[in-house]
Amino acid sequence: MKSMDSIVQSSAYFGFFITLFGYWVSTQIAKRMRSTLCNPLLLTIIFIIAFLKLADISYASYDNGAKYINYFLTPSTVCLAVPLYRQLKLLKEYAGAILISIMSGTVACAIMIFGLAKLFLLENSIYASLVPKSITTAIALGMSEELGGLSAVTVMAVFVTGILGAVIATTVFKIFKIEDPVAQGLAMGTAAHAIGTSKALELGEIQAAMSSLAIAVAGLLTVVGASVFAQFM
Repeated sequence: MKSMDSIVQSSAYFGFFITLFGYWVSTQIAKRMRSTLCNPLLLTIIFIIAFLKLADISYASYDNGAKYINYFLTPSTVCLAVPLYRQLKLLKEYAGAILISIMSGTVACAIMIFGLAKLFLLENSIYASLVPKSITTAIALGMSEELGGLSAVTVMAVFVTGILGAVIATTVFKIFKIEDPVAQGLAMGTAAHAIGTSKALELGEIQAAMSSLAIAVAGLLTVVGASVFAQFM
């Protein structure tokens, strides 16, 4: 009798469909629970890990089919330009404030990581891996490798940052009474990149547009700023 792992390995799309099913289940749970902790992405990850462990399926077998989801990454990222285009008038109206906000967030993040790296005497490779934690994975990996970082650490840092940002965003907005949709979107895009933007899409089109813009600008500024800070490590 074939093991579950061998069955999955022989299937070209099992990982793909189990991931979609897991995400669908997670969205249904999130709708019913209405809790910030029930983030669909976080729940999907927990679902996939639990399923692979219980069914004794190796990650390699799962990834054999799940890897096809990566092909949707580029078009889905491009789609973020749609809400940005629709809010072009708003973007022009607050151009100065938007740029200053993104720059402030990016610089604050860079200084914090640099300070913590010095405080805890982290190796240069670890520092280089953590610097791009608040920008989207595609840019973060290239930047980490360029600075001599570890790709595995960078991926984990980006993931944790994004999930944490998406989970606590609405709570932070309530505590500090941040009600302006432009400010909310910029905060989520600058601090929590694409995962934060997925949460911004739930809040509204203006938040999604500002978050999409913040991803691109923050990514560019981080690349420039990290190169400067790296000289002092």
